[in-house]
Amino acid sequence: MPQADEFRSFTKDQRPKPETPFEHALHGFLDDVFVAYPTLATDVGYHEVDPLWPDMSGTGRLAQLAMLRRHHAVVQELDEAVLSADEQVDRRILLDVIESFLFDQEVLREPTWDPLSYVRLIGDGFFSLLARDYAPFMHRGMAFLIRMRHMPEVFAAARDNLLGMPNRPVSLLHTETALAQLDGIGELIDEAIRAAYRERERGEDTDLHRDLEREAPAAREAVKEFRDFLEDQVLARARGEGRLGPDLFRQKLRHTLSSDLAPEALLERARRDFDVVREEMVRLARELWPRWLADEPEPDAANAGSQLEADNQVVRKVLDAIGAEHRQPEELLDYCQREVARIERFVRRNQMIGLPPEPLRVTWTPTFMRAYGGAFLSPPGPLDKGQPSYFWITPPDEAWPSERTESYLREDNDRMLRLLCIHEGVPGHYLQLSWSNRSPSLTRSVFANGMFAEGWAVYVTQVMMDVGYGGRDPSLMLIHWKFYLRCVTNAILDVLTHTQELTEEGALDLMVRQGFQEEQEARSKWLRARLTSTQLSTYYLGSLELWDLEVEVRRRDAVQAGAGAEIVPEQRIVGGLGDTPGFDLRAYLESVVAHGSPPIRHLREVLLREEVGPPLA
Repeated sequence: MPQADEFRSFTKDQRPKPETPFEHALHGFLDDVFVAYPTLATDVGYHEVDPLWPDMSGTGRLAQLAMLRRHHAVVQELDEAVLSADEQVDRRILLDVIESFLFDQEVLREPTWDPLSYVRLIGDGFFSLLARDYAPFMHRGMAFLIRMRHMPEVFAAARDNLLGMPNRPVSLLHTETALAQLDGIGELIDEAIRAAYRERERGEDTDLHRDLEREAPAAREAVKEFRDFLEDQVLARARGEGRLGPDLFRQKLRHTLSSDLAPEALLERARRDFDVVREEMVRLARELWPRWLADEPEPDAANAGSQLEADNQVVRKVLDAIGAEHRQPEELLDYCQREVARIERFVRRNQMIGLPPEPLRVTWTPTFMRAYGGAFLSPPGPLDKGQPSYFWITPPDEAWPSERTESYLREDNDRMLRLLCIHEGVPGHYLQLSWSNRSPSLTRSVFANGMFAEGWAVYVTQVMMDVGYGGRDPSLMLIHWKFYLRCVTNAILDVLTHTQELTEEGALDLMVRQGFQEEQEARSKWLRARLTSTQLSTYYLGSLELWDLEVEVRRRDAVQAGAGAEIVPEQRIVGGLGDTPGFDLRAYLESVVAHGSPPIRHLREVLLREEVGPPLA
């Protein structure tokens, strides 16, 4: 990609000056990886390359591979004897990170078969320049203008690349989804122009509003040409859904989890826990039947045909009754804003964990991300200090028929929204990533591990239930276990979709009939399971590993306090451990989030090696 000589940065490199051999190796790698992946740099908070796109050409890919191999060799050759204990951990994490980049470039090769990857790249590259005021608009607007000017080169590379791979043709599903999301790029261009006018009205001396308006038609034409290319050429030869197959999924799972856990072992454990959680839901639903359905006879095996079907009917009917208490689409944002405030008061009152100082904004999901449905947390990068996080909520599509919208709202009913506010907000992603961004380890904050981040959000929701959030309302607990069952189901769905040719009928049976999800939620997840791979496994497995770690720390603390390790009970499902002599919940939670976002196996090594200092908040 051509350099943007006309760009003037208004930011400073926030990275600390390297001093040790490891810090020099890390700094050198970041210098090169930020140039090779400039949208990653923008997300992280390194803004010297904000105007650039990655070089998506074949020549660019080879240059990136050479760069990655060179840095892998440098990090590999570092003498661990001269590294601190933390640097030894970070060195192993960094090697895993580089190997994951190499896997993406050498083996997975998504840009050859996934048109949606280009829509995500451009959407994220534009959105990240507009979302936060990390620099004057003269910086961000000029970066947007230059990225917009060179966007046709990204589409030109896409036309050259989208030929598929041996045994991996261009995905029809990803092509259709890319076409559905392309309009989001035009919306971001419109927003950039509006932002430029707002800055002009505030007195910023710039003509960027005119420059953006002048060059926007060419950018829109480039989007139209890419749409025509996908419709006229790619659709005709696109096949399948981008499923990875057993071997490729196994390889990618290892990089995603930073673990050698086999898909078969993950599936076996998930299926076992699926049954256990269902049993708990049946127990709670029968307990709740008189509250929600007092005028109806409770289903039993005799009238339902089997005990399994009777259990299904009991849980489904109670969930339907609870799900009827839901917001209307226009009320979702206000409800979640109020709920986040209530949760923060609960956390303060119970002195659970230090709260983040950075603002959290609850907004609608950008159009280019709506294919994935649900709620998201978009945090600032670790090098962007004091910037807000965005809690995105995906609204029901206005074009949906009324019954589909109602299904969507029943799934994200009032109690489910309360859990989502924990998961995405406090003390979930928003809190954890705020702490992560303040970690002294750039390796662990810049290259945040997805399984730790997603696992924390699921794990800490159970912690909130154990502390007494919601007044131990059994109806909330039933929705909580439904939410946890969804996490378990995510892992099963992920493995079966990419390794065993799961059908849509089988997926919906798993999610709706067995897992009690609403049909609209299940259909959105079925789409997501085929558009993505391995990420859906991170929620469940990350939560399990964090609970296993807490049990281990509790038992260590109990022994140090003079009690036996056996005082810590085995978990019936997850959580519910009660009090443990010598164990301080707040100190423990803050120790977990104080080390960035490392793979959980590395976090275990750090926590069991040393005592953590005073909290960061």
